[in-house]
Amino acid sequence: MHELAILISILGVFLLGAISPGPSFVVVSRIAISRSRMDGVMAAIGMGIGGFVFAAVAVAGLTAILLQVEWLNIALRLAGGAYLLWLGINIWRTAPEPLEVADTASERPSTLWASLLRALFVQLSNPKTAIFYASMFAALLPSPTPSWMYFALPPMLFLIEFGWYTVVAVGFSSRTPRAAYLRSKIWIDRAAGAVVGALGAKLMADSVRSSV
Repeated sequence: MHELAILISILGVFLLGAISPGPSFVVVSRIAISRSRMDGVMAAIGMGIGGFVFAAVAVAGLTAILLQVEWLNIALRLAGGAYLLWLGINIWRTAPEPLEVADTASERPSTLWASLLRALFVQLSNPKTAIFYASMFAALLPSPTPSWMYFALPPMLFLIEFGWYTVVAVGFSSRTPRAAYLRSKIWIDRAAGAVVGALGAKLMADSVRSSV
């Protein structure tokens, strides 16, 4: 019972972390609004896969090694920040372009896979998420940790990330949010691009400061 309570507390912490607004939320909501509900669900799957990868890496102890190798940690932060900055600039640049909203009947597999991969890249490009996973595991896992918990956590964290972002995708792909987006596409896209780009620039700046 004690171990089950610990597991529930860990899952609760990670649910709160997933709900916190960030680039992942911006990307999934934008995909769901501008493409289709199924694209949004595929993006949610991408977020879930990213959470699974981070959990598996943290369970394997690789994140602890990464934190000890300072130059590699800084390089990954710079690369992740650069990707988020590029993504933000791209969202801002394409804001004035007209948008063709996909019909469910005309969805193409290539579009759905592109949505999944874009969300996955956004999730994996943020090293702060990896550090959050590692630090929460270090703080909350019991000592000694039962082996079953190591195997249970990655798929459960996949479900948390996937479940939350599916809620986001379904909500933002509904008619009213989509109509509101199409009416104000330029300003919404520019705001989203500014947020994602600013997060990327901050991540790069923090990396540079920590290397000095």
